[in-house]
Amino acid sequence: MDFNNPQKPFHLKPQDFGKDFVFGVSTAAYQIEGAHSVHDKGVSIWDHFTSKKGNTFNNQHGQIACDFYNKFEDDILLMKSMNIKHFRFSLAWSRILPNGTGTVSTEGINFYNRVINFCLQCGITPWVTLYHWDLPQNLQNQGGWVNRKVLDWFENYAHVCATHFGDRVKNWMVLNEPMVFTGAGYFLGVHAPGNKGLKNFLPAVHHAVLCQAMGGKVLRELVPNAHIGSTFSCSQITPNSNSAKDVLAAKKANALLNRLFIEPLLGLGYPTKNVPVLKRIEAYIKPHDLENAQFDFDFIGVQNYTREVVKHSYFVPYLRAKIVKASKRRVKTTLMDWEVYPPSIYNMIKHFNQYQGIKKIIVTENGAAFTDVLLDGNVHDEDRLQYLQNHIEQVHKAKKDGLNVAGYFVWTFTDNFEWAEGYHPRFGLVYTDFSTQKRIVKASGKWYKDFLGS
Repeated sequence: MDFNNPQKPFHLKPQDFGKDFVFGVSTAAYQIEGAHSVHDKGVSIWDHFTSKKGNTFNNQHGQIACDFYNKFEDDILLMKSMNIKHFRFSLAWSRILPNGTGTVSTEGINFYNRVINFCLQCGITPWVTLYHWDLPQNLQNQGGWVNRKVLDWFENYAHVCATHFGDRVKNWMVLNEPMVFTGAGYFLGVHAPGNKGLKNFLPAVHHAVLCQAMGGKVLRELVPNAHIGSTFSCSQITPNSNSAKDVLAAKKANALLNRLFIEPLLGLGYPTKNVPVLKRIEAYIKPHDLENAQFDFDFIGVQNYTREVVKHSYFVPYLRAKIVKASKRRVKTTLMDWEVYPPSIYNMIKHFNQYQGIKKIIVTENGAAFTDVLLDGNVHDEDRLQYLQNHIEQVHKAKKDGLNVAGYFVWTFTDNFEWAEGYHPRFGLVYTDFSTQKRIVKASGKWYKDFLGS
């Protein structure tokens, strides 16, 4: 199959996936909302991180972003017009609890009530993520995810959200990609809060593992008929060669990137055999922690964009493994220098399907950034359109092969603030003119509309 051929016919329809399969779009609060200081909203770690020069592309920030806070009705109506019936968005912790704990913001609660109610009014099902990386800065000042008190802070936050929104929101995700926010934010320092080193990474990992289970338990207790999941970033890992060193390096990378958060959740503990340095996490494990890290989720959210090719590297500490950049491998890439490799999504669905205890899998994010050109009021993003078609075909193949996959969400609805990369990479089905906040549906968005309406 030629994945790069834009003329390849696409014959699938939503009904080919079964009557209960869901299609939707995904977003995140800090990336779209803006309104960073309206009413009593507190400062988040991303507000703080982006205020310091050099942390993001061209020092860009999400203070306005897509102005979803003020434009949510227009955006949800646009979704409705595009036949999108499932909308995944996150709640901003610092909008609901400005200091992270303590007083609940009436304005914050009212905002999300308006969003939820308008979704339902438009026939769109809300799928809510509790935590998509924007920790209140007040909690970070006390150590953030490194401080074990985050268990109490997060339990309280989950309780507030479940109590206020659980009567109408039935589809919930606890954490978004904990490997990314702990790895990029607490080990590499390239995401908020910008901390580095094992001394930050290991406790952050362990506390996030405990919080993902705890959040599920809070939602189960407080939300009748809840459908609860948590989401995981994942990539197919391929060794650069058949050499023993490269194969071992790939196993280590796979353990770190694809197994670190799912396995303790399922009662398998941390993958210390493949990554011995993870044994140091035992310093943060207290009695009953591994038992409390387990929860029976209704679904697992798989978030896949690419595959990674890994080779042995003596110079990389702890792991002795290094990712070979896609641009050095002469393969088709996205603007993020991620390889366009549709079979990766099939292989990751298969990977998670092999675990006992996973009831079903939903692809909660998949998409691509390419160079979008606005020409005569149109964006002809054929690369993205082809990317989405090829990945949806792989999801259908997984379904046809008996793998338990039950949904697919495109990342993302509108172009938005893409974390450290700022506004340069555009992932949206809808083009955002950030100077005017005008929305223009791209060719990929028009195709998705037709696909969903077929």
